[in-house]
Amino acid sequence: MIISNKNQILTLIFIFLNLYFVTAQEAVAQEAKTEISNKKLYKELDFLELRGTHVVDAGFGTAMILGDYPDSELDVFFRLGYKYHIISNLNVNLSFNKYNIALNDTVNEGFMSFDLNLEYLVTPYSEFSPFIFGGYGYNASSSFEETHTKVQFGLGLEYLIMDGLGVKLFGDYNFVLSNEQEGLIMPDSDESFLRIGLGVNLYFGGKKRRMEILENIETVINSNLIK
Repeated sequence: MIISNKNQILTLIFIFLNLYFVTAQEAVAQEAKTEISNKKLYKELDFLELRGTHVVDAGFGTAMILGDYPDSELDVFFRLGYKYHIISNLNVNLSFNKYNIALNDTVNEGFMSFDLNLEYLVTPYSEFSPFIFGGYGYNASSSFEETHTKVQFGLGLEYLIMDGLGVKLFGDYNFVLSNEQEGLIMPDSDESFLRIGLGVNLYFGGKKRRMEILENIETVINSNLIK
């Protein structure tokens, strides 16, 4: 094609400049997207360095029944559980809980519960993190003569004293769904109780997830170098 006049030259320059600016904008947008992706991946690495995908947790403390019990007393409570982190902020956990309910000198009953919860860490990339949790549980007397379902929710604070080892303060509120069954203490009554404790979280695992993240970061770097 032979350019015969000035207008054609200006038109071609205009088209070229537009194509250049569009390409430049796409490159900037892609770089911004890559940078955001890398930040997320590096944060995930920070989480795996501090914590891990698997957790064994244990705790002890006190339990007390709530409601119309002016003579209720604090009694012992013990917990042992396992958690799996689906993502950095969120884990699913199952725990076995052994606790006593005491009313002055008249009643001291032993109970156990198996609790399934979802737990959310507010700041999983730092040593200190508040957390909240909630879920569904199965409650039974020590002899399994009485069983009840329940719902529970709670909150707590965790502090990592070293990588992979955290200490925590936590509490949960439990509402027993007795329905037509007897309540924990009084017949035909829905009852609730509170548990407060101190505990430890022992983190481990995450090697496979760490390798996948490093491979993704390496792929992104290599693709940028090729460009």
